[in-house]
Amino acid sequence: MALELLIPISLILVLLLLSIKLALFSTKTSVKLPPSPRKLPFIGNLHQIGLLPHKSLHKLSKKHGPFMLLQLGQVPTLVVSSSEMAKEILKTHDLIFASRPKVNAADIMLYGSQNLAFSPYGEHWRQMRKIAVTNLLSMKRVQSLHGTMEEQVAHMLSKISAASSSISPINLSKILFSFTNGMLFRAILGTSFDEEGENKMKFHEMMEETAVLLGGFNVEDYFPSFGWLCSLFGLDERAKRASSKWDSVLDQMIKDHVNRTKKGEGEDDDLIDVLLSIQGDPKKEFSLSKDHMKALLLDMLFAGSETGYVILEWSLAELIRNPKVMKKLQDEVRGKAFGKSMVKEKDLSDMNYLKAFLKEILRLHPPAPLLVPRESMESCRIQGYDIPKKTRVIVNYWAITRDQQIWDSPEELWPERFETNPIDFKGQHNYEYIPFGAGRRMCPGVHYGVTITELALANLVHRFDWKLPDGMVIEDLDMTETHALTVKMKSNLLLVAKPCF
Repeated sequence: MALELLIPISLILVLLLLSIKLALFSTKTSVKLPPSPRKLPFIGNLHQIGLLPHKSLHKLSKKHGPFMLLQLGQVPTLVVSSSEMAKEILKTHDLIFASRPKVNAADIMLYGSQNLAFSPYGEHWRQMRKIAVTNLLSMKRVQSLHGTMEEQVAHMLSKISAASSSISPINLSKILFSFTNGMLFRAILGTSFDEEGENKMKFHEMMEETAVLLGGFNVEDYFPSFGWLCSLFGLDERAKRASSKWDSVLDQMIKDHVNRTKKGEGEDDDLIDVLLSIQGDPKKEFSLSKDHMKALLLDMLFAGSETGYVILEWSLAELIRNPKVMKKLQDEVRGKAFGKSMVKEKDLSDMNYLKAFLKEILRLHPPAPLLVPRESMESCRIQGYDIPKKTRVIVNYWAITRDQQIWDSPEELWPERFETNPIDFKGQHNYEYIPFGAGRRMCPGVHYGVTITELALANLVHRFDWKLPDGMVIEDLDMTETHALTVKMKSNLLLVAKPCF
Protein backbone atom coordinates (compact mmCIF):
# COMPACT_ATOMS: atom_id res chain seq x y z
CA MET A 1 0.00 0.00 0.00
CA ALA A 2 2.84 2.34 0.86
CA LEU A 3 4.52 1.60 -2.47
CA GLU A 4 1.27 2.27 -4.31
CA LEU A 5 1.07 5.72 -2.69
CA LEU A 6 4.75 6.45 -3.21
CA ILE A 7 4.58 6.08 -7.00
CA PRO A 8 1.84 8.69 -7.64
CA ILE A 9 3.34 11.05 -5.08
CA SER A 10 6.73 10.76 -6.78
CA LEU A 11 5.08 11.30 -10.15
CA ILE A 12 3.31 14.41 -8.87
CA LEU A 13 6.59 15.77 -7.47
CA VAL A 14 8.38 15.15 -10.77
CA LEU A 15 5.61 16.88 -12.71
CA LEU A 16 5.68 19.78 -10.25
CA LEU A 17 9.43 20.20 -10.62
CA LEU A 18 9.12 20.02 -14.41
CA SER A 19 6.39 22.64 -14.43
CA ILE A 20 8.50 24.95 -12.25
CA LYS A 21 11.49 24.46 -14.51
CA LEU A 22 9.40 25.09 -17.62
CA ALA A 23 7.92 28.19 -16.03
CA LEU A 24 11.36 29.50 -15.17
CA PHE A 25 12.66 28.67 -18.64
CA SER A 26 9.63 30.33 -20.23
CA THR A 27 10.13 33.46 -18.14
CA LYS A 28 13.81 33.55 -18.92
CA THR A 29 13.35 33.21 -22.64
CA SER A 30 10.52 35.76 -22.80
CA VAL A 31 12.72 38.51 -21.33
CA LYS A 32 15.33 40.03 -23.59
CA LEU A 33 17.94 41.84 -21.54
CA PRO A 34 20.60 44.20 -22.95
CA PRO A 35 24.00 42.66 -23.79
CA SER A 36 26.34 42.05 -20.87
CA PRO A 37 30.02 41.32 -20.31
CA ARG A 38 30.84 37.98 -18.69
CA LYS A 39 30.64 38.21 -14.93
CA LEU A 40 32.18 36.48 -11.96
CA PRO A 41 30.20 34.69 -9.25
CA PHE A 42 28.98 36.89 -6.41
CA ILE A 43 30.72 40.15 -7.46
CA GLY A 44 29.39 40.16 -11.01
CA ASN A 45 31.15 42.87 -13.03
CA LEU A 46 32.48 44.89 -10.10
CA HIS A 47 36.05 43.87 -10.91
CA GLN A 48 35.73 45.66 -14.27
CA ILE A 49 35.02 49.05 -12.70
CA GLY A 50 38.35 50.83 -12.28
CA LEU A 51 39.45 53.88 -10.32
CA LEU A 52 38.06 56.07 -13.12
CA PRO A 53 34.68 54.41 -13.85
CA HIS A 54 33.76 56.73 -16.73
CA LYS A 55 36.80 55.47 -18.65
CA SER A 56 36.48 51.76 -17.79
CA LEU A 57 32.76 51.79 -18.64
CA HIS A 58 33.54 53.55 -21.92
CA LYS A 59 36.02 50.80 -22.77
CA LEU A 60 33.46 48.09 -21.98
CA SER A 61 30.79 49.81 -24.06
CA LYS A 62 33.04 49.72 -27.13
CA LYS A 63 32.87 45.94 -26.96
CA HIS A 64 29.33 45.37 -25.69
CA GLY A 65 27.47 48.36 -27.08
CA PRO A 66 25.97 51.65 -25.83
CA PHE A 67 23.14 49.87 -23.98
CA MET A 68 24.89 47.48 -21.64
CA LEU A 69 23.66 45.65 -18.55
CA LEU A 70 26.17 45.01 -15.77
CA GLN A 71 25.73 43.11 -12.55
CA LEU A 72 27.45 45.19 -9.89
CA GLY A 73 27.34 42.89 -6.90
CA GLN A 74 23.62 42.27 -6.38
CA VAL A 75 22.54 45.36 -8.32
CA PRO A 76 21.56 45.18 -12.02
CA THR A 77 23.00 48.32 -13.61
CA LEU A 78 22.23 49.65 -17.07
CA VAL A 79 25.06 51.67 -18.62
CA VAL A 80 24.06 54.12 -21.36
CA SER A 81 26.87 55.38 -23.59
CA SER A 82 25.27 56.98 -26.65
CA SER A 83 23.16 60.08 -27.22
CA GLU A 84 20.42 57.99 -28.83
CA MET A 85 20.06 55.74 -25.79
CA ALA A 86 20.45 58.69 -23.40
CA LYS A 87 17.43 60.25 -25.08
CA GLU A 88 15.45 57.07 -24.40
CA ILE A 89 16.25 57.31 -20.68
CA LEU A 90 16.15 61.08 -20.17
CA LYS A 91 13.22 61.95 -22.43
CA THR A 92 11.16 59.09 -23.84
CA HIS A 93 11.03 57.17 -20.56
CA ASP A 94 12.02 60.02 -18.26
CA LEU A 95 9.26 59.45 -15.73
CA ILE A 96 10.09 55.75 -15.32
CA PHE A 97 13.75 56.61 -14.66
CA ALA A 98 13.15 59.75 -12.57
CA SER A 99 14.03 58.21 -9.21
CA ARG A 100 17.36 57.68 -7.46
CA PRO A 101 18.90 54.49 -6.11
CA LYS A 102 19.61 54.25 -2.42
CA VAL A 103 23.11 55.52 -1.60
CA ASN A 104 24.13 54.60 1.90
CA ALA A 105 26.43 57.59 2.51
CA ALA A 106 23.70 59.96 1.29
CA ASP A 107 21.20 58.33 3.64
CA ILE A 108 23.57 58.91 6.57
CA MET A 109 24.82 62.37 5.70
CA LEU A 110 21.70 63.86 4.11
CA TYR A 111 19.12 62.93 6.73
CA GLY A 112 17.72 59.91 4.94
CA SER A 113 18.40 61.36 1.46
CA GLN A 114 15.91 64.16 2.08
CA ASN A 115 17.93 66.57 -0.04
CA LEU A 116 17.37 67.43 -3.70
CA ALA A 117 20.03 65.44 -5.55
CA PHE A 118 19.58 62.00 -3.92
CA SER A 119 15.93 62.13 -2.91
CA PRO A 120 13.68 59.45 -4.47
CA TYR A 121 11.16 60.74 -6.99
CA GLY A 122 7.91 61.87 -5.38
CA GLU A 123 6.14 64.72 -3.64
CA HIS A 124 9.00 65.41 -1.20
CA TRP A 125 11.46 65.81 -4.09
CA ARG A 126 9.06 68.10 -5.97
CA GLN A 127 8.65 70.36 -2.95
CA MET A 128 12.38 70.53 -2.25
CA ARG A 129 13.10 71.33 -5.88
CA LYS A 130 10.46 74.06 -5.86
CA ILE A 131 12.01 75.66 -2.77
CA ALA A 132 15.55 75.51 -4.22
CA VAL A 133 14.60 76.83 -7.65
CA THR A 134 12.32 79.59 -6.41
CA ASN A 135 14.57 80.90 -3.64
CA LEU A 136 18.12 80.44 -4.92
CA LEU A 137 18.37 79.21 -8.49
CA SER A 138 15.69 81.09 -10.43
CA MET A 139 16.62 83.62 -13.13
CA LYS A 140 15.29 86.45 -10.94
CA ARG A 141 17.28 85.29 -7.91
CA VAL A 142 20.51 84.91 -9.90
CA GLN A 143 20.05 88.41 -11.33
CA SER A 144 19.67 89.77 -7.81
CA LEU A 145 23.05 88.21 -6.96
CA HIS A 146 25.01 89.94 -9.75
CA GLY A 147 26.35 92.59 -7.38
CA THR A 148 27.45 89.93 -4.87
CA MET A 149 29.08 87.92 -7.66
CA GLU A 150 31.08 90.91 -8.84
CA GLU A 151 32.10 91.68 -5.26
CA GLN A 152 33.38 88.13 -4.73
CA VAL A 153 35.23 88.12 -8.06
CA ALA A 154 36.89 91.43 -7.15
CA HIS A 155 37.99 89.91 -3.84
CA MET A 156 39.50 86.92 -5.66
CA LEU A 157 41.36 89.20 -8.07
CA SER A 158 42.80 91.18 -5.15
CA LYS A 159 44.10 87.99 -3.55
CA ILE A 160 45.76 86.92 -6.79
CA SER A 161 47.28 90.38 -7.29
CA ALA A 162 48.73 90.30 -3.77
CA ALA A 163 50.10 86.79 -4.26
CA SER A 164 51.60 87.65 -7.67
CA SER A 165 54.17 89.93 -5.99
CA SER A 166 55.87 86.86 -4.55
CA ILE A 167 58.35 84.79 -6.52
CA SER A 168 56.48 81.64 -5.51
CA PRO A 169 53.78 80.18 -7.80
CA ILE A 170 50.17 80.70 -6.76
CA ASN A 171 48.13 77.72 -5.61
CA LEU A 172 45.21 78.55 -7.86
CA SER A 173 43.21 75.50 -6.77
CA LYS A 174 42.92 76.85 -3.22
CA ILE A 175 42.03 80.34 -4.41
CA LEU A 176 39.30 79.02 -6.72
CA PHE A 177 37.90 76.86 -3.92
CA SER A 178 37.75 79.87 -1.59
CA PHE A 179 36.09 81.94 -4.29
CA THR A 180 33.28 79.48 -5.07
CA ASN A 181 32.64 78.88 -1.38
CA GLY A 182 32.70 82.59 -0.61
CA MET A 183 30.06 83.18 -3.25
CA LEU A 184 27.83 80.41 -1.92
CA PHE A 185 28.17 81.53 1.68
CA ARG A 186 26.99 84.99 0.70
CA ALA A 187 24.06 83.67 -1.34
CA ILE A 188 22.96 80.96 1.06
CA LEU A 189 24.00 82.21 4.47
CA GLY A 190 24.24 85.95 4.00
CA THR A 191 27.73 85.99 5.55
CA SER A 192 31.31 85.95 4.30
CA PHE A 193 33.30 82.76 4.14
CA ASP A 194 36.00 82.64 6.83
CA GLU A 195 39.06 82.46 4.64
CA GLU A 196 41.73 82.29 7.28
CA GLY A 197 42.95 79.86 9.89
CA GLU A 198 41.48 76.70 11.34
CA ASN A 199 37.86 77.24 10.25
CA LYS A 200 38.82 77.48 6.59
CA MET A 201 40.93 74.33 6.75
CA LYS A 202 38.20 72.45 8.60
CA PHE A 203 35.56 73.42 6.04
CA HIS A 204 37.80 72.45 3.12
CA GLU A 205 38.48 69.06 4.69
CA MET A 206 34.77 68.50 5.28
CA MET A 207 33.99 69.25 1.64
CA GLU A 208 36.71 66.90 0.40
CA GLU A 209 35.54 64.14 2.75
CA THR A 210 31.94 64.55 1.59
CA ALA A 211 32.97 64.21 -2.06
CA VAL A 212 34.87 61.01 -1.33
CA LEU A 213 32.08 59.46 0.73
CA LEU A 214 29.24 60.26 -1.67
CA GLY A 215 31.22 59.10 -4.68
CA GLY A 216 33.03 56.15 -3.12
CA PHE A 217 32.38 52.43 -2.74
CA ASN A 218 30.03 51.24 -0.01
CA VAL A 219 29.23 47.56 0.59
CA GLU A 220 25.51 48.13 1.12
CA ASP A 221 25.13 50.03 -2.16
CA TYR A 222 26.14 46.95 -4.15
CA PHE A 223 25.22 44.15 -1.74
CA PRO A 224 21.99 45.31 -0.04
CA SER A 225 21.45 41.97 1.70
CA PHE A 226 24.83 42.35 3.41
CA GLY A 227 24.10 45.78 4.84
CA TRP A 228 24.35 44.34 8.32
CA LEU A 229 28.12 43.98 7.73
CA CYS A 230 28.42 47.78 7.69
CA SER A 231 27.13 47.95 11.25
CA LEU A 232 29.00 44.86 12.41
CA PHE A 233 32.40 46.05 11.21
CA GLY A 234 31.84 49.77 11.64
CA LEU A 235 32.04 50.48 7.90
CA ASP A 236 29.64 53.41 8.26
CA GLU A 237 31.56 55.13 11.04
CA ARG A 238 33.44 57.42 8.66
CA ALA A 239 30.19 58.69 7.13
CA LYS A 240 28.63 59.06 10.58
CA ARG A 241 31.58 61.15 11.80
CA ALA A 242 31.34 63.40 8.75
CA SER A 243 27.58 63.68 9.23
CA SER A 244 28.05 64.70 12.86
CA LYS A 245 30.45 67.49 11.86
CA TRP A 246 28.09 68.83 9.23
CA ASP A 247 25.10 68.58 11.55
CA SER A 248 26.88 70.69 14.15
CA VAL A 249 27.88 73.34 11.59
CA LEU A 250 24.42 73.52 9.99
CA ASP A 251 22.68 73.65 13.38
CA GLN A 252 24.84 76.64 14.35
CA MET A 253 24.10 78.40 11.05
CA ILE A 254 20.36 78.03 11.56
CA LYS A 255 20.61 79.03 15.23
CA ASP A 256 22.54 82.20 14.31
CA HIS A 257 19.84 83.18 11.83
CA VAL A 258 17.05 82.54 14.35
CA ASN A 259 18.83 84.73 16.92
CA ARG A 260 19.46 87.42 14.35
CA THR A 261 15.78 87.46 13.39
CA LYS A 262 14.72 87.70 17.05
CA LYS A 263 16.93 90.76 17.41
CA GLY A 264 15.37 92.30 14.32
CA GLU A 265 18.61 92.06 12.37
CA GLY A 266 17.44 89.59 9.71
CA GLU A 267 16.99 90.91 6.18
CA ASP A 268 15.21 87.85 4.70
CA ASP A 269 17.60 87.93 1.74
CA ASP A 270 19.50 84.66 2.05
CA LEU A 271 18.38 81.05 1.75
CA ILE A 272 18.30 80.26 5.47
CA ASP A 273 16.07 83.27 6.16
CA VAL A 274 13.74 82.11 3.40
CA LEU A 275 13.67 78.53 4.70
CA LEU A 276 12.86 79.76 8.20
CA SER A 277 10.01 81.87 6.86
CA ILE A 278 8.64 78.85 4.96
CA GLN A 279 8.94 76.71 8.07
CA GLY A 280 7.02 79.24 10.12
CA ASP A 281 4.24 79.79 7.57
CA PRO A 282 1.10 77.89 8.71
CA LYS A 283 -0.45 78.27 5.24
CA LYS A 284 2.22 76.18 3.55
CA GLU A 285 1.07 72.71 2.49
CA PHE A 286 4.58 71.28 2.81
CA SER A 287 5.93 70.80 6.33
CA LEU A 288 9.58 71.85 6.23
CA SER A 289 11.41 70.24 9.13
CA LYS A 290 14.82 71.27 10.44
CA ASP A 291 16.35 68.14 8.91
CA HIS A 292 14.84 69.09 5.54
CA MET A 293 16.49 72.49 5.84
CA LYS A 294 19.88 71.04 6.71
CA ALA A 295 19.70 68.48 3.89
CA LEU A 296 18.93 71.21 1.34
CA LEU A 297 21.63 73.53 2.69
CA LEU A 298 24.27 70.84 2.47
CA ASP A 299 23.07 70.04 -1.05
CA MET A 300 23.47 73.65 -2.16
CA LEU A 301 26.82 74.18 -0.42
CA PHE A 302 28.40 71.02 -1.72
CA ALA A 303 27.05 70.95 -5.27
CA GLY A 304 27.71 74.63 -5.92
CA SER A 305 31.23 74.85 -4.54
CA GLU A 306 32.56 71.49 -5.71
CA THR A 307 31.34 71.86 -9.29
CA GLY A 308 32.26 75.52 -9.68
CA TYR A 309 35.89 75.37 -8.71
CA VAL A 310 36.47 72.12 -10.63
CA ILE A 311 35.28 73.76 -13.87
CA LEU A 312 37.48 76.81 -13.32
CA GLU A 313 40.48 74.66 -12.45
CA TRP A 314 40.21 72.59 -15.64
CA SER A 315 39.64 75.80 -17.63
CA LEU A 316 42.92 77.42 -16.51
CA ALA A 317 44.84 74.18 -16.96
CA GLU A 318 43.61 73.78 -20.54
CA LEU A 319 44.35 77.41 -21.37
CA ILE A 320 47.93 76.93 -20.20
CA ARG A 321 48.21 73.84 -22.41
CA ASN A 322 46.70 75.66 -25.41
CA PRO A 323 48.35 79.10 -25.81
CA LYS A 324 46.48 79.88 -29.05
CA VAL A 325 43.15 79.38 -27.32
CA MET A 326 44.35 81.51 -24.40
CA LYS A 327 45.31 84.36 -26.74
CA LYS A 328 42.02 84.22 -28.65
CA LEU A 329 40.04 84.25 -25.41
CA GLN A 330 42.07 87.10 -23.93
CA ASP A 331 41.77 89.12 -27.13
CA GLU A 332 37.99 88.82 -27.03
CA VAL A 333 37.60 89.59 -23.33
CA ARG A 334 40.09 92.45 -23.28
CA GLY A 335 38.57 93.88 -26.46
CA LYS A 336 35.02 93.82 -25.09
CA ALA A 337 36.11 95.16 -21.69
CA PHE A 338 38.69 97.63 -23.00
CA GLY A 339 39.55 100.33 -20.49
CA LYS A 340 37.81 98.55 -17.62
CA SER A 341 39.63 97.21 -14.57
CA MET A 342 37.04 94.48 -14.20
CA VAL A 343 34.58 92.60 -16.41
CA LYS A 344 31.01 93.05 -15.18
CA GLU A 345 28.14 90.61 -15.65
CA LYS A 346 26.50 92.87 -18.24
CA ASP A 347 29.66 92.61 -20.40
CA LEU A 348 29.37 88.84 -20.79
CA SER A 349 26.52 88.75 -23.31
CA ASP A 350 28.75 89.66 -26.29
CA MET A 351 31.61 87.31 -25.39
CA ASN A 352 30.79 84.46 -27.75
CA TYR A 353 34.20 82.78 -27.66
CA LEU A 354 34.15 82.78 -23.86
CA LYS A 355 30.80 80.97 -23.93
CA ALA A 356 32.08 78.54 -26.56
CA PHE A 357 35.20 77.84 -24.51
CA LEU A 358 33.20 77.09 -21.37
CA LYS A 359 30.94 74.71 -23.32
CA GLU A 360 34.03 72.94 -24.62
CA ILE A 361 35.45 72.57 -21.10
CA LEU A 362 32.17 71.02 -19.95
CA ARG A 363 32.41 68.61 -22.86
CA LEU A 364 36.05 67.71 -22.37
CA HIS A 365 36.10 67.77 -18.54
CA PRO A 366 32.57 67.30 -17.18
CA PRO A 367 32.66 67.55 -13.37
CA ALA A 368 30.18 64.65 -13.11
CA PRO A 369 31.01 62.44 -16.12
CA LEU A 370 28.48 59.76 -15.07
CA LEU A 371 25.88 62.34 -14.04
CA VAL A 372 23.89 61.17 -10.98
CA PRO A 373 22.61 57.56 -11.17
CA ARG A 374 18.91 56.93 -11.72
CA GLU A 375 16.70 53.97 -10.93
CA SER A 376 13.72 52.54 -12.82
CA MET A 377 10.43 52.74 -10.93
CA GLU A 378 8.69 50.32 -13.33
CA SER A 379 9.67 47.70 -15.88
CA CYS A 380 9.80 48.89 -19.47
CA ARG A 381 11.03 47.94 -22.93
CA ILE A 382 13.52 50.09 -24.82
CA GLN A 383 14.35 49.32 -28.44
CA GLY A 384 13.53 45.66 -27.98
CA TYR A 385 15.29 45.23 -24.63
CA ASP A 386 13.50 44.59 -21.34
CA ILE A 387 14.58 46.73 -18.40
CA PRO A 388 13.36 45.33 -15.05
CA LYS A 389 12.02 47.46 -12.25
CA LYS A 390 14.63 48.67 -9.71
CA THR A 391 17.42 48.67 -12.30
CA ARG A 392 20.11 51.26 -11.59
CA VAL A 393 20.95 53.44 -14.60
CA ILE A 394 24.24 55.18 -15.31
CA VAL A 395 24.41 57.64 -18.22
CA ASN A 396 28.07 57.87 -19.23
CA TYR A 397 28.11 61.44 -20.53
CA TRP A 398 31.91 61.29 -20.77
CA ALA A 399 31.60 58.44 -23.30
CA ILE A 400 29.03 60.41 -25.30
CA THR A 401 31.45 63.34 -25.57
CA ARG A 402 34.05 60.96 -27.06
CA ASP A 403 31.73 59.66 -29.81
CA GLN A 404 33.54 60.29 -33.09
CA GLN A 405 30.28 60.03 -35.02
CA ILE A 406 29.11 63.18 -33.23
CA TRP A 407 32.28 65.08 -32.34
CA ASP A 408 35.24 65.82 -34.63
CA SER A 409 38.56 65.18 -32.88
CA PRO A 410 36.78 64.59 -29.54
CA GLU A 411 39.98 64.42 -27.46
CA GLU A 412 41.12 67.88 -28.58
CA LEU A 413 40.25 71.23 -27.04
CA TRP A 414 38.47 73.06 -29.84
CA PRO A 415 36.04 75.78 -28.64
CA GLU A 416 35.33 76.77 -32.25
CA ARG A 417 33.02 73.75 -32.55
CA PHE A 418 30.50 75.68 -30.41
CA GLU A 419 30.83 79.14 -31.97
CA THR A 420 28.13 78.49 -34.58
CA ASN A 421 26.49 75.54 -32.84
CA PRO A 422 23.09 76.45 -31.32
CA ILE A 423 23.40 73.71 -28.70
CA ASP A 424 22.81 74.85 -25.12
CA PHE A 425 23.01 73.48 -21.57
CA LYS A 426 19.38 72.41 -21.36
CA GLY A 427 19.92 68.92 -22.77
CA GLN A 428 17.07 69.23 -25.27
CA HIS A 429 19.02 68.87 -28.51
CA ASN A 430 19.92 65.33 -29.49
CA TYR A 431 21.28 64.52 -26.03
CA GLU A 432 24.89 64.61 -27.21
CA TYR A 433 25.56 67.54 -24.86
CA ILE A 434 24.16 67.07 -21.34
CA PRO A 435 26.79 68.22 -18.79
CA PHE A 436 24.02 69.07 -16.31
CA GLY A 437 21.82 66.10 -17.16
CA ALA A 438 18.35 66.38 -18.70
CA GLY A 439 14.71 65.71 -17.98
CA ARG A 440 13.03 65.92 -14.59
CA ARG A 441 16.24 65.33 -12.65
CA MET A 442 18.34 67.84 -14.55
CA CYS A 443 20.49 70.02 -12.29
CA PRO A 444 18.39 73.12 -11.49
CA GLY A 445 21.45 75.28 -10.83
CA VAL A 446 22.56 75.64 -14.46
CA HIS A 447 21.96 79.39 -14.78
CA TYR A 448 23.65 80.17 -11.46
CA GLY A 449 26.64 77.93 -12.21
CA VAL A 450 27.22 79.17 -15.75
CA THR A 451 26.88 82.86 -14.81
CA ILE A 452 29.35 82.78 -11.93
CA THR A 453 31.83 80.64 -13.89
CA GLU A 454 31.75 82.90 -16.96
CA LEU A 455 32.23 86.00 -14.80
CA ALA A 456 35.16 84.52 -12.88
CA LEU A 457 36.88 83.11 -15.96
CA ALA A 458 36.50 86.33 -17.95
CA ASN A 459 38.16 88.33 -15.17
CA LEU A 460 40.97 85.81 -14.64
CA VAL A 461 42.07 86.09 -18.29
CA HIS A 462 41.34 89.84 -18.45
CA ARG A 463 43.42 90.89 -15.46
CA PHE A 464 46.35 88.47 -15.65
CA ASP A 465 48.75 86.75 -17.99
CA TRP A 466 49.30 83.19 -16.85
CA LYS A 467 52.27 80.89 -17.18
CA LEU A 468 53.82 77.80 -15.61
CA PRO A 469 56.42 78.12 -12.84
CA ASP A 470 60.03 78.54 -13.98
CA GLY A 471 61.58 75.30 -15.17
CA MET A 472 58.25 73.71 -16.13
CA VAL A 473 57.01 73.05 -19.65
CA ILE A 474 53.50 72.22 -20.83
CA GLU A 475 54.25 68.51 -20.82
CA ASP A 476 55.02 68.72 -17.08
CA LEU A 477 51.50 69.87 -16.20
CA ASP A 478 49.79 67.02 -14.36
CA MET A 479 46.36 66.49 -15.97
CA THR A 480 45.70 63.27 -14.05
CA GLU A 481 42.12 62.91 -12.87
CA THR A 482 40.97 61.81 -9.46
CA HIS A 483 37.46 60.46 -8.95
CA ALA A 484 35.11 61.17 -6.09
CA LEU A 485 31.60 62.51 -6.63
CA THR A 486 33.20 64.89 -9.12
CA VAL A 487 36.27 64.38 -11.30
CA LYS A 488 38.94 66.96 -10.55
CA MET A 489 42.66 67.43 -11.08
CA LYS A 490 44.71 65.13 -8.88
CA SER A 491 47.38 67.76 -8.22
CA ASN A 492 46.87 71.38 -7.20
CA LEU A 493 47.19 73.82 -10.08
CA LEU A 494 50.27 75.99 -9.45
CA LEU A 495 50.65 78.96 -11.81
CA VAL A 496 52.43 82.30 -12.04
CA ALA A 497 50.19 85.33 -12.54
CA LYS A 498 51.38 88.58 -14.09
CA PRO A 499 48.97 91.51 -13.59
CA CYS A 500 48.22 93.35 -16.86
CA PHE A 501 47.18 96.60 -15.20
